[in-house]
Amino acid sequence: MKIFSKLRSFDAYPKTLEDFQVQTYGGAAISVVSAIVMFTLLFVEIQEFTSVHQQEELFVDTTRGQRMKIHFDVTFPKISCSYLSVDAIDVSGSQQFGIDHNIFKQSLNLDGEPLELEPEKELVNFASNATSLERNNTEIAEVKCRSCYGAETEDHKCCNTCDEVRDAYQRKGWRFVPSTVDQCKDQAEVRKADKAFKEGCQIYGHLEVNRVSGSFHIAPGRSFAISDVHVHDVQPYLSSDFNLTHRINKLSFGAAIPGAISPLENTEITAATGGMMFTYYVKAVPTVFEALNGTVIKSNQYSATLHTKVVSSLGEGGLPGVFFSYELSPIMVKIFEYRRSIGHLATSLCAIIGGVFTVASILDAFIYRSSKIIREKLRVGKLS
Repeated sequence: MKIFSKLRSFDAYPKTLEDFQVQTYGGAAISVVSAIVMFTLLFVEIQEFTSVHQQEELFVDTTRGQRMKIHFDVTFPKISCSYLSVDAIDVSGSQQFGIDHNIFKQSLNLDGEPLELEPEKELVNFASNATSLERNNTEIAEVKCRSCYGAETEDHKCCNTCDEVRDAYQRKGWRFVPSTVDQCKDQAEVRKADKAFKEGCQIYGHLEVNRVSGSFHIAPGRSFAISDVHVHDVQPYLSSDFNLTHRINKLSFGAAIPGAISPLENTEITAATGGMMFTYYVKAVPTVFEALNGTVIKSNQYSATLHTKVVSSLGEGGLPGVFFSYELSPIMVKIFEYRRSIGHLATSLCAIIGGVFTVASILDAFIYRSSKIIREKLRVGKLS
């Protein structure tokens, strides 16, 4: 019995007899409010426990020799698809002119509605083969030498097709007007030039490029290189004739990352005048996303700034179009999903219950003792 008596002295929660306990309206109000606060915090904590959270880590990017897919969807409401081309180049020297693989062009009317039921995918290689075969058949059927309109050289004395006349003019640096060339009157060049500004175009798809800094652009004219200089042929028009108003519906450097923001998506830019050059400087950050189910997504997040200028022969040089110059950061971000542990939940629940109960007890004791002192002073007449 003495052992139990000594054990009772360690009780940190002494009890009072029920006859000496006092219940007040203030204590009841505090109890109700405390219960509401406690259950609200418990609900929030349980909801946090069942939710998926993300955490980020930064480290140096040591990956090498990988490729990157650039997904884009850009609409030009004032330029026909036949006058737009996509080119890409990176710092390693890899150039891709007139890209059309994995790129689709959807012709639009001036109201932005599609003209064809299905978007067209140009196949340059197949078209070149077909053109070559057609030229061979023509030469077999009829061998003759047609005029180059003063652009002939010792190596190229005959221009039997519209493309040959165009190439001859390019070698001379002359302006090419298809409507004045007999070889072009029976081809699509005149029709192409006629609808240049009577249609719009939606260009979408993806580029697969080296995972290094570089750029790609969408610009009017046929692209080619002369002495390692990138050139766009916009004949029979001038660069200032093209309205580069555009809308970026989508732009991503890799697969979509859950929760990531693409700052250029749904961006609409109106050209103040013709022949404008829009350059988007993009800073891409390599990102690895690990989902809770173990799925790993390797992609890039980015930020962007826009620079514009007017291209003219008398003012600043350049090429009218929409340019995306991207640079990869040497720092990689790792984002991984996680859920809080059951131990964390138990600790939080205990902290909520104990904290609310303690604060409520202190507040109740303060109110009770304050009211008791006030009543005593009123009773003796010391408080008027």
